[in-house]
Amino acid sequence: MDLIEPPSRLGWRFCLSCGLRDIFRYDSFACRVNFAYNRFIRNNRGDDAGLTQAVIEQSFHLADNEQAQRISGQRDSFLRVIEDQLGVEIIPRGLALVIKGDASSVQRAHKVLANLSDIPRELREQDVYYAAHLVQSGEKTTLREINAEIVVTTANGKQIRPKTAGQRRYIKEIYRNDVVFGIGPAGTGKTYLAMAAAIAALKRKEVNRLILTRPAVEAGEHLGFLPGDLQDKVDPYLRPLYDALFDILGVEVYQRYREKGVIEVAPLAYMRGRTLDDSFIILDEAQNTTMAQMKMFLTRLGFGSKAVVTGDITQVDLPRGKFSGLIKIQKVLNNVNGVGFSYLTGSDVVRHPLVQRIIEAFEAHGEGSGSSERDH
Repeated sequence: MDLIEPPSRLGWRFCLSCGLRDIFRYDSFACRVNFAYNRFIRNNRGDDAGLTQAVIEQSFHLADNEQAQRISGQRDSFLRVIEDQLGVEIIPRGLALVIKGDASSVQRAHKVLANLSDIPRELREQDVYYAAHLVQSGEKTTLREINAEIVVTTANGKQIRPKTAGQRRYIKEIYRNDVVFGIGPAGTGKTYLAMAAAIAALKRKEVNRLILTRPAVEAGEHLGFLPGDLQDKVDPYLRPLYDALFDILGVEVYQRYREKGVIEVAPLAYMRGRTLDDSFIILDEAQNTTMAQMKMFLTRLGFGSKAVVTGDITQVDLPRGKFSGLIKIQKVLNNVNGVGFSYLTGSDVVRHPLVQRIIEAFEAHGEGSGSSERDH
């Protein structure tokens, strides 16, 4: 009879030390016994190839109860994430966390805990996932270094910081260059961080205006006739930009800036024929621009201005036969001084952890590429 172990991705665990932790996450007593026996066999027999993996223990010592609670998370949820990601078992014992597993896994788990303990603020689940990713990928940068810089503080006091190494490099490119292309999948913070950098520049009086634009292209479906005047018709396409502005500035400040003309949100077609001086300009969803539109946008840049272009080249919604300007522009401007390219990946996704796995699954199956679907 085959022994069945509950899927580790669901975070199920049976603690052989205390015997009761997470006991109610199992379907039956037989399931718990099965899982415990499986773990015993795995730890003492080794992997499928018959190679014996020596199980060791190492303790990670905590400063106080406050740090213990911050690192462990509610009901030890953060410890469960580390266990699932690194294949170890972590047992809380007073102000110590006992890590069990093979030597390399225990060492990696210890590094993750050390990385997390260095963060002075409250931790989020995404921090734990990313700390594990940093250790597994061999990245030398720590979470503390990544989170060190505050891009801007929102109206409700929330500090906007880079959350991943890729986001940190992206922000540095924005500071360093006058034109920056942020290219990456959904959920990597391309638009939000660009918006935060733009509002920070506005507050520091480095620019006088903030101009946000995106092409009015339907995402694979035909919406038909939209009621209202021209602004009402284009507003649905610009809603993600409004959401970011409301979150960072607050509705009242945004409305005041909008009335004074300090902030302008408009479709890309409105940019033709203009010269934009002393402005921070953001072009969102740039994968849905043609090469002619991309050239038109980039040549609007005036003195004292900065432009950030964001997009996901795997989600092109242009009609068949039209080529994405964001894909082609990478070759055209690759070696132009003052132009920077920042590429974000699935490891930079800051939405639900499942989003990263969905993106990786699409990439593994070659799906979701706008270029392949539209002959780009």
